[in-house]
Amino acid sequence: MFSYLIRRLISAVVLLLIVSAVTFGIFFLLPKLAGQTTDQLAQQYIGKAPTPADIAAVKKNLGLDKPVFEQYWDFLKGIFAGVDYKFGPEAAKCHVPCFGYSFKTHIEVWPEIQNRLPVTLSLAAGAAVLWVVSGVATGVLSALRPGSFFDRMAMTVALAGVSLPMFFTGALALALFTYQWPVFERSDYVPLLQDPFLWARTLVLPWVTLAFLYSALYARLTRAGMLETLSEDYIRTARAKGLRERTVVVRHGLRAALTPIITVFGMDLGLLLGGALITEQVFSLKGVGAFAVEAINANDLPNILGVTLLAAFFIVICNLVVDVLYAAVDPRVRLS
Repeated sequence: MFSYLIRRLISAVVLLLIVSAVTFGIFFLLPKLAGQTTDQLAQQYIGKAPTPADIAAVKKNLGLDKPVFEQYWDFLKGIFAGVDYKFGPEAAKCHVPCFGYSFKTHIEVWPEIQNRLPVTLSLAAGAAVLWVVSGVATGVLSALRPGSFFDRMAMTVALAGVSLPMFFTGALALALFTYQWPVFERSDYVPLLQDPFLWARTLVLPWVTLAFLYSALYARLTRAGMLETLSEDYIRTARAKGLRERTVVVRHGLRAALTPIITVFGMDLGLLLGGALITEQVFSLKGVGAFAVEAINANDLPNILGVTLLAAFFIVICNLVVDVLYAAVDPRVRLS
């Protein structure tokens, strides 16, 4: 098990380096390959109508006139050692970890992301608990009674959940439960440590709406996996030995059907931690997703690059956790 974890950790580090290199290339190499000059690239980091001196200062600070490999190495060093940007007599410090420095707002990217991250973490964590519990439970019950009224109703609701887009269900939930029937008042995000009750109250509607979308997919995946697993010979053997139905379903059936669910869960959670753009926009939550939308609208490339790297980091880490869970669920994976 220890050697398996070491291999997966090394793979995760290598993958993070590859992802960072690809992300850096998208923002700094592809524009040049498309014919964009260094001056045009530098102009995107400052406001409108920049002077030649402003463009020259940005080119020098970002090293845009250097070879791409040297620029990437400076970018990696900045993450772990910080960067100093000089504007004539003025100087700006981008502290560790330096995910970039916005030359439009003159604010470091990482502190801005840190301020938004608790909102996104709260939204993703609460919704994940709801959709995993409800989706897996619904899928198991449907698989145990295939063709029943519950099964058909559950799969119909799951089909609706998968088909309806988030901007529709979110707007509908707000219209019904906030404006038509004021069950959940619309208010700003309240930190968990400040008031746990208000924290949960402000996020209940986004949690349920987001979980409805994902739990539908998990219910269908669990049902399909359970139906396939319950038809295996070892399940019939377990029942023939006189094991309790609960033991057969949970320890033998569900455990074997969890593998694809764990895979999908790692990807979904990683993407959400990088910013639930539509959900945060619909419910006016100032999370990482809303920060990314603001950066895109303002064409603030350092902020966009920082959010992209953060999302990639979360996806890689969640996949690492998925690999560890694989080994716990199926010991045969440790030999791979």
